[in-house]
Amino acid sequence: MPILRNELGDVLREARLTQGRTLRDISSAARVSLGYLSEVERGQKEASSELLASISDALDVPMSELLREVSDRFASAESLDVVSVMPIIPDTAEELLDSMHGR
Repeated sequence: MPILRNELGDVLREARLTQGRTLRDISSAARVSLGYLSEVERGQKEASSELLASISDALDVPMSELLREVSDRFASAESLDVVSVMPIIPDTAEELLDSMHGR
């Protein structure tokens, strides 16, 4: 399962890089230290909702769009987890009994 701060950081970094902007550009516009923004992008710090709003404004990307991308990433990871842990359902009673007895 992904970690929220890592996914959020990845989404923020991708949005910034897509715009061809630097950490310095965004940190200045968002009024947050360059080091802190870097830690947020690397998933080392949790961004408060106020900080996220500032970064979102600096990127000129609606916060809902950023959060939707994070949500989509989680949904994708969850569907992969469900598929990978689903048991194989036996076709016959004999196969069921065999699987219960470790055969």
